[in-house]
Amino acid sequence: MKELIRLEALTKAYRQGERVRRVLDEADGRFAEGEVAAIRGRSGSGKTTLLNLLAGLDVPDTGRIIIDGQDLAAMTSRQRTLFRRETIGIVFQFFNLIPTLTVRENVLLPAELAGRMNSRVDQHAQYLLEQVGLDGRQADMPDRLSGGEQQRVAIARALVMTPRLVLADEPTGNLDQVIGDEIVQLLLSLTRSEGRTLILVTHSHHLAEQADRVLTIESGKLVAPPATPGAN
Repeated sequence: MKELIRLEALTKAYRQGERVRRVLDEADGRFAEGEVAAIRGRSGSGKTTLLNLLAGLDVPDTGRIIIDGQDLAAMTSRQRTLFRRETIGIVFQFFNLIPTLTVRENVLLPAELAGRMNSRVDQHAQYLLEQVGLDGRQADMPDRLSGGEQQRVAIARALVMTPRLVLADEPTGNLDQVIGDEIVQLLLSLTRSEGRTLILVTHSHHLAEQADRVLTIESGKLVAPPATPGAN
């Protein structure tokens, strides 16, 4: 499979009072195009930090983040913003919908911000709203929706620009298990059917099992768990 993402000696530290805590310590990693990868680790291990770096919302202290041949760490803030709008979709734990916009307007927001509104994007938004089961709720405001419905809108919004990479930070963490399972299946189905790379952070063992690969952040490194004895 073609490589989409390469992480090289990625380091990120934060100051906590007089102490500096290194969250990522020369971490390396590779992710293929079309791959579904789950990132696990204890609380505070650096999972969300890694997603923020991959999204270009933050920059590493040292190291490189190569996505589709572009080094995010070498870009200006403006360049990272433009790259993110064109290449990356994000699903947040707390939905992050704009309360003054309708369901349809929330889904189309990335295209509006990128100045890319056209008939193709509009048709894709319609398709996604049908796929997430909200075709009849397009004119509703977010406060009229349940938590699961809001996350469905967030998934459609993340995919509307047909991004190469989708990042999901605990996408079921604010939902009960039944609704969370439905959201997981929907997210996996849509990203896989459209050939997107999906990297998701999760505490859920059940969710992680459905990924193509599971990685763990341990001592600032991105590592694969040891193979199960006797596994083929």
